[in-house]
Amino acid sequence: MIRLALLGALLVAATARAALENSDCYACHGDKELVRTNANRQVQSLYVDAKAYDVSIHGKSLCTSCHADIKDVPHPDKLKPVSCAQCHGRKQETKTPGLQPPVVAFAYEHSVHGLARANGVTKAAACADCHGKHDIFRPTSSQSRLHWQQIPATCGRCHEKAYQDFGRSIHGKALAKGARDAPVCTDCHGEHTITAAKAETSRVSSGHIPETCGQCHGLERIATRYRLPSNVVQTYMQSFHGLALQMGGVAAANCASCHGFHDVLPSRDPSSSVNQANLPHTCGKCHPGIGTRLAKGDIKIHRPPGADKDKPWLVNFVTRFYIVLIVLTIGGMAAFNALDYLAKTRAHVCAARVAGGELRMSKGVRVQHLLMMALFIALVYTGFVHKFPDAFWSWPFRALQNGAHVRGMIHRIAGWAFTLLFAVHLMALFGTARGRGYVTELWPRFHDIKDGLRQLFHNLGLCKEPPPHRRFNYAEKAEYWALVWGSFVMIVTGAMLIFTETVLRMLPKVWLDVAQVIHYYEAVLATLAIVVWHFYWVIFDPKEYPMNPAWLIGNKAKGTP
Repeated sequence: MIRLALLGALLVAATARAALENSDCYACHGDKELVRTNANRQVQSLYVDAKAYDVSIHGKSLCTSCHADIKDVPHPDKLKPVSCAQCHGRKQETKTPGLQPPVVAFAYEHSVHGLARANGVTKAAACADCHGKHDIFRPTSSQSRLHWQQIPATCGRCHEKAYQDFGRSIHGKALAKGARDAPVCTDCHGEHTITAAKAETSRVSSGHIPETCGQCHGLERIATRYRLPSNVVQTYMQSFHGLALQMGGVAAANCASCHGFHDVLPSRDPSSSVNQANLPHTCGKCHPGIGTRLAKGDIKIHRPPGADKDKPWLVNFVTRFYIVLIVLTIGGMAAFNALDYLAKTRAHVCAARVAGGELRMSKGVRVQHLLMMALFIALVYTGFVHKFPDAFWSWPFRALQNGAHVRGMIHRIAGWAFTLLFAVHLMALFGTARGRGYVTELWPRFHDIKDGLRQLFHNLGLCKEPPPHRRFNYAEKAEYWALVWGSFVMIVTGAMLIFTETVLRMLPKVWLDVAQVIHYYEAVLATLAIVVWHFYWVIFDPKEYPMNPAWLIGNKAKGTP
């Protein structure tokens, strides 16, 4: 009778308010004797649920926030299933502090668990299976099912075999000892975004396993703390299997193919799949019939090609023999060809000097050309080293203790020297009679367009005669004025990048970003123009080969265009 009276009083009080308070719920669910039988015929204490909810992360929220269909007391026995997407859904925007972003429910819906439930698999994990129902705590709390030490047990409620294997593994044993760095299920599989292992997007698919394992085994901190090899990911990627995997060979052996998945053990463990005695079986899964000789051999997949003190002496001998053979053979070829090229160039220059011809570059112009060559090479090299510090051509500065500072100093000195050279050239060009004569001869004319088209038609066999000889043809004019314009652009943008503070005081930051982009791509354009255009006309053109000697002696042989 007392309980009925209490329920009656609660009903009257609740109807007088707009919504039920948690205290209204606890009036009944706080009764230690109140129990129910769930769908599995298990007796549950509603008091325990209420106490768990009261101290959970949701404890300050109304019970009716989840059980939205409860409007009064007593309520129906059969309630609608609780949807976590009400708050954690993709369409629900909320400003509640600490609430997971709306993408969580969306990610779960597209995970292997969410898709399974959508297809009617009722045993597939839902939110409450991992997070709990009323007893939800933050993952940082040791009471949470998703605390890092509890995650394997939580996942093991459904994946029992994987849980047992993990417990015996080196990772599971490290976790049991309290090693926070030991990986757990979510570190490899993900959380709400878990996909089927065979799916291409899965973090544990064949193509992504090295990347997933590399999250730990590629970190210097992990390798140093636990005395692990620091280059296992890099050396694997350089191995035959790693290279095949990078080229799309999904059948190539990856980390898990050899070490296992959940049952990873150290190689010294007799049960390990990579123990020397077990290699015939492990490798035999892909390479049947290899026999017991493999166990006696030297199998180290994490070692790139080359000599190694741990390799058999015969392997090291053959490796060194071929290195010496390659150096002597190719080096000898290169030296012989270099001497041949120099001899032919010297003969070509001597012939041009004897034959005479019109003066194309005065001594002053040749000096400027030599200085510009040296500065251009220095600027391009140090500039690209800054952009690509890990490239093979950057090794000299990586080898230096303060290589970045040295590179920057060389680049700036060469840049200011180039600016000075450009200013001197402009003064000589417009401030002297000879310079103004060069300007007149180099100035673009209408006939340059006709000459270019005529050369094109001649190369295509549509015109019998090439364009007439001129002291400076269309190609040389185009290249010269492109050099002038490109030099101006590089100087201006380079100065903006040096005087950053001044630029930011005068202009919005976007202009500094634009200057950086222009400076880089103008350098790429200039470098490619030199290699593709200039080198052809002064070196690889059959009429000029082995080179146009004008930059050395001022003129070239008679009869050449």
